[in-house]
Amino acid sequence: MGQAITPKAKCLKKRLDLDRLSREFSLRFPVSPSAISQHLRVLREARLVKMEKKAQKRIYQFNPEAVQELEEWVRQLTELWNQRFEALDKLLEEDQHKS
Repeated sequence: MGQAITPKAKCLKKRLDLDRLSREFSLRFPVSPSAISQHLRVLREARLVKMEKKAQKRIYQFNPEAVQELEEWVRQLTELWNQRFEALDKLLEEDQHKS
């Protein structure tokens, strides 16, 4: 965990406040406990949260490293699509000048 947590990851951690039991989420959000469990499972499978079992309890914790990986992937994808849109704009401008 030597990496510094990014501002976006800090914001997400603060918003989710994940260091809690899964049943506590159902008190905080207006959805069913089963829906909460499904969402937490998806987040866990994506490695965005970590789950620790203590007896019958499941405690969820934020995984800042995975969020940083996600942020980098989104940044790269955004850059790729921006390049593609710029190329399309250039092509359309050239086509417009030909007409």
